[in-house]
Amino acid sequence: MPRDKYNTRNKEELLRIIKTQNKDFTINDIYKESKNIGLTTVYRYIDELIKKGMMTKIIDENKKTKYQYLEKCQNENHFYLKCNTCGTITHIDCECIEELSNHILNKHNFKTDKKNIIIKGICQKCKGDKI
Repeated sequence: MPRDKYNTRNKEELLRIIKTQNKDFTINDIYKESKNIGLTTVYRYIDELIKKGMMTKIIDENKKTKYQYLEKCQNENHFYLKCNTCGTITHIDCECIEELSNHILNKHNFKTDKKNIIIKGICQKCKGDKI
């Protein structure tokens, strides 16, 4: 089998595994689920997805590197909500982020990356009596 077809199949399999993750995951989580795909390939593909804006890299409170798949966005102005309890990241297509980004730029002299804003808090499922 030609190498490029093998690489494409590996990428398709890795993307399938990545999309099934409900929360943050590590490279080893994906590697353990993949069959006959080398660890180096997993690292390279995840790096490729990060560069394409399809994944985000997160350093947790224990200094452990985790990742999460990001849904494709319809609008350029969007953001993500990350639950501090379960780790789920939810994509939000909302124009209000433009107003917030303008405020941050004008009042705090800081230009936001409107494609990668993550707001942390507690999701509806986890909130219970915590809010």
